[in-house]
Amino acid sequence: MSAKPEKKHKNLYDEKLPVIMKQTYFRKTGFFLIILSLFTVVMNQCDNSSREEVGSLRLIDWDVQTLLEVRQRLDEGDLSLQPALDRLIREADEALNAGPFTVTDKPQKPPSGDKKDYMSIAPFWWPDPDSEDGLPYIWRDGEINPEYHEFDNRRLTQLSSAVQTLSLAWFFTGREAYAEHAGELLRVWFIDEETSMNPHLSYAQAIRGRNEGRYIGLIDTATLLPMLDAVEIMTLSSAWSSRDDEQLRNWFREYKTWFIESEFGRDESAHHNNHGTWHDAQASGYALFVRDTTTAREILQRVGERRIEQHIEPDGRMPGELQRTRGFSYSVYNLRALIMLADRGERLSVDLWGYQTPDGRSIPRALDWLLPYAVDFDPDEFPYEELIRNSEDRNSMLRNAEIIYRWAALATGDKRYFDAVSRISATLPDDRLNLLYPMP
Repeated sequence: MSAKPEKKHKNLYDEKLPVIMKQTYFRKTGFFLIILSLFTVVMNQCDNSSREEVGSLRLIDWDVQTLLEVRQRLDEGDLSLQPALDRLIREADEALNAGPFTVTDKPQKPPSGDKKDYMSIAPFWWPDPDSEDGLPYIWRDGEINPEYHEFDNRRLTQLSSAVQTLSLAWFFTGREAYAEHAGELLRVWFIDEETSMNPHLSYAQAIRGRNEGRYIGLIDTATLLPMLDAVEIMTLSSAWSSRDDEQLRNWFREYKTWFIESEFGRDESAHHNNHGTWHDAQASGYALFVRDTTTAREILQRVGERRIEQHIEPDGRMPGELQRTRGFSYSVYNLRALIMLADRGERLSVDLWGYQTPDGRSIPRALDWLLPYAVDFDPDEFPYEELIRNSEDRNSMLRNAEIIYRWAALATGDKRYFDAVSRISATLPDDRLNLLYPMP
């Protein structure tokens, strides 16, 4: 693997970025003061936030300097990024009508009787056609039961997606309505007494006729991870008060404790496939969000031994993912979490990119094994099963593959990964990835 370039971001968990002062001089005439007042109203508020303010954000996975550079390129009229911004604005305008979402909207109460308790149904379990009442449900791996979309997991995903969209649109345009609606969505789901979710997942991914919830259900909240950086960006907006922020972080502080210390949490952490990796990704993410860098670093320091050594074979295969009906997709999914952890490790001085066992197990080795299948995917050539439902499903699979190689290319500077991104080419010019992780 080629030498790694110097990272753009600094360790914002332990130190502040240098102060960047930007001074603007105006003639003190009545006319100019009027123009300045109008300019202040119509200019995007986030752009009025100094680079010092933006630079001091403690983002978990997104990169502060990249966001600043992309915003500057847009301000300077970079046409290559304009399609992505235009689409983001369209999606943010739609998100203004989204929600509010709450766990109390589900069609039935969980076993506790409290609708504020999160509840979801296992996605791959279906009614037994040979049973009079369909119970107990039976497993059909890779095939999603439509019931799965009726419960809290769907609303949680919609919430996270809307907040991400609205926060980023506010950052790049300054339209305060975006931040205001994102704040409302967050307060309804996490803060308001009548509608807020209780901070646990005791009834997640239940299987009818078999159990009321499973530790495997903890993966449901992985969708919240990019929302955490969206919230951090919103701290620059007047639409998100310090009180809001304190209450939300208190919620995640409670959830982090349950997530790590509960029986479900311990069982999920012990799982030797993508569930264990995503447990680390979530636990370290929540810890960083509530400024618990000690716990986050401890989790990251164990990733090499617990995930890289146990999940990856010397040749790069990941058996825990390949035994499923969607071996390629699950391999990408596990690598996505591993790369996320490796990037956080770099920010916290834990080298996971360079971690390698004597027999060759490493994150790059897993990327290299998957690489020839990713750049020209053919299910007939892939040596394991990959259930593809339709063309949309295939496109989503390839986009996820491009994401991991884009992240790997930007993190390592390896030319092979840059080439892989160009050959997969699943990302269109209007994709949000081009704003968050632009290719050089």
